[in-house]
Amino acid sequence: MFMNEYRHTIDAKGRMILPARFREELGTRFVLSRGIDQCLTIYPMEHWQTLTTSLQKLSFTKSSVRKLRRFLIGSSTEMECDRQGRILIPAHLREYAGLKKEALVIGTGATIEIWNPAVLDAANGDDESIADLAESLDIPMDFDL
Repeated sequence: MFMNEYRHTIDAKGRMILPARFREELGTRFVLSRGIDQCLTIYPMEHWQTLTTSLQKLSFTKSSVRKLRRFLIGSSTEMECDRQGRILIPAHLREYAGLKKEALVIGTGATIEIWNPAVLDAANGDDESIADLAESLDIPMDFDL
């Protein structure tokens, strides 16, 4: 499970170091794609294959299915880290996420998100509190917090 958050810089060539803990769990090959929010998402290969298999089972006659496939699959790229533990983020993905020099890398359980810190701050700055959000989701808990 991917957890925690790390601040990293993106060099002039678009390379960024992935945290060592994340690299160990990802393995040698993984997929980088646009995230549903204005971020990038890294999928372990097994998780990506499950997602794309599910998308391929949906009817291509629905425009929403075609649009989602283009959004996720069309923008994605298979990746591996170089010897220094860096990934090269393609220009079109950096542009989508608004990534310039600084990036926030966040483990979100099964995936990893890469954010422009200012974009994440703006996304988290809406009026709904985390307590209200958690209450609205009605997540079953087998324990007390």
